[in-house]
Amino acid sequence: MSFLWTTFFGKILMTFLISMVPFIELRGAIPVAAVNGLDFAIAFPVAILGNMVPVPFIVLFIRKIFNWMRRHMPRLNSLVDRLEEKGRSKKETIDKGVFWGLFIFVAIPLPGTGAWTGSLIAAMLDIRLKRAFPAIAFGVLTAGVIMATLSYFIPGLFF
Repeated sequence: MSFLWTTFFGKILMTFLISMVPFIELRGAIPVAAVNGLDFAIAFPVAILGNMVPVPFIVLFIRKIFNWMRRHMPRLNSLVDRLEEKGRSKKETIDKGVFWGLFIFVAIPLPGTGAWTGSLIAAMLDIRLKRAFPAIAFGVLTAGVIMATLSYFIPGLFF
């Protein structure tokens, strides 16, 4: 498994996969790529792409998945309840303006405010993919710029 951190392809693959992980997303993938020596020009688009891959699937299918989980895995009902409540709890922020609400929520580079949660919110509020995707994508891009600045450019000023 050491090839994942020692080879060029492995670094790209790890950046892509880390950016797909809920709550970590590109907020973790970009700093990890920087620490492992992956060039910014490669890490940035790879992290953006990896972070965006789950978005359409979440927006389109999460309600069906939740319903299936409730029927076939009743022990997970409390998890589904918490996830649905997380989506509904951001309703006021998003209702003020669908595009700007989702964009701002996703763009804030804090754990739990990324593309996964933005997609969950969009699904819980019945926002169609064609309305949600641009806002989420713009938010991911903005969060990526913030994280890349913190990971690649600001440390260079001090070290």
